[in-house]
Amino acid sequence: MKLFDLRGGVHPEGKKNLSGERHIRVMPLPKKLFVPMQQHIGAPATPCVNLGEHVLKGQLIAKAQGGVSSSIHAPTSGVIIAIGDHAAPHPSGLPVPTITLESDGEDRWVTTEATDTPFAYSAEDIAARVAAAGIVGLGGATFPSALKLNLSRNSGVQTLIMNGGECEPYLTCDDRIMRERAAEIIEGIRLIATAVDAKEVLVGIEDNKPEAIAAMQVAAQGSAVKVVTMPSMYPMGSEKQIIQVLTGKEIPAGGRPSDIGVLVHNVATAFAVQQALRYGKPLLSRIVTVSGGAIKTPCNVEALIGTPVSELIEFADGFARPAARMVLGGPMMGQQFTQTNVPVVKGTSGVLALTSDEIGQAEASPCIRCSTCVRACPVGLLPLEMAAHIRVSDLTGAVDLGLKDCIACGSCSYVCPAHIPLVHFFNYAKGDLAAQERSKLKQEATKKLANARNERMARIERERAEAMAKRKAAKEARERAAKEAAAKVEAV
Repeated sequence: MKLFDLRGGVHPEGKKNLSGERHIRVMPLPKKLFVPMQQHIGAPATPCVNLGEHVLKGQLIAKAQGGVSSSIHAPTSGVIIAIGDHAAPHPSGLPVPTITLESDGEDRWVTTEATDTPFAYSAEDIAARVAAAGIVGLGGATFPSALKLNLSRNSGVQTLIMNGGECEPYLTCDDRIMRERAAEIIEGIRLIATAVDAKEVLVGIEDNKPEAIAAMQVAAQGSAVKVVTMPSMYPMGSEKQIIQVLTGKEIPAGGRPSDIGVLVHNVATAFAVQQALRYGKPLLSRIVTVSGGAIKTPCNVEALIGTPVSELIEFADGFARPAARMVLGGPMMGQQFTQTNVPVVKGTSGVLALTSDEIGQAEASPCIRCSTCVRACPVGLLPLEMAAHIRVSDLTGAVDLGLKDCIACGSCSYVCPAHIPLVHFFNYAKGDLAAQERSKLKQEATKKLANARNERMARIERERAEAMAKRKAAKEARERAAKEAAAKVEAV
């Protein structure tokens, strides 16, 4: 299959050898699980259980709210011991609404609806069951998968691309799941293709994963699924880049893949879809890579949602040396954290403990205008110019240069010889823009409410004046009638 060129990109040291040959191991059942209500893009789920209630594994404990949201289920059986705040798996470490579940050690399942004929489901049924299972994009974006299916079906998607790139250094969770569960993934891919009526199905895998490629090719034999080998380059696993390499199409600025007839899902998401449709199992766990130079025994584990990160590190035999930086996800786009009591969530692909040698901290120096960042940018932006505008608080100028098209991959920061944290500038600016947009929406809503109140008060005054006028007219009519009647009596 012909591949198309990808602009920019970088070649960071993979470090995948640390955990790549480690088979997936299932984590022991934790005593307590901390399940956040916000594990997806969109509105947080709303708890539908009570304090002290005993729940079964797979039972719905929080309902999706609004059009963009996702349901959450009990990762095991046990008792709800708290419904409140717990530290978030986020750089801020601020508390977020969380359900705390104390395991009863029995891991008893709620009754599930299994079937031997998942392909008999209609496209609408598939999407509904995916929604009921609380499945989100497991590549890191955590967009509700059912919504993606419905939007794609309604917009006439022709090409389904399954992302098996896993271009981030250290991470090997997708590699291992493709090696060990290829048949289930391929069935999940075919079910997704059925749900969106895709005419072409491609699975893109980087060439540094030969065992995964071979396993997926064997599993795909006799189906319409085509496994494609892609060159290893970061950020090959990004949605925009994998579309460009496999199809030659480019998503328009501010657009979505569906605008060009393409849908992208992660291979781990396909596995979750297969489990939901064939066995009726909601998304309760995920594969996580525990790695980094500070970890004694890097590995790939299947951890229940809500498992404290500290238990994953302990399962990997703890620290071999002090960690200079802890990261959830990959080192390029992951989020730093400091508290190991934060839980694994649906979007947690990795737990990395990096040494000072691995992070290579260096002081930033003035930009030398070498344009290395420009050549590295996979979107074709001008990072140095955008950063210059952001430094002087000219966000409009940065937006005009394409800030909103930045995918925050960090390639520019990685190659900058002056060690300028360019991607941090862009993330800060995007956050500021989002805050401004929220403030603008709030002002517009306030203005709308004020206008509505003014219109209501004006209407009340108008109706009051009209009523007074009617009463006055009626009074005058009565007085006039009385005078006329008196005059007639006098005349008689």
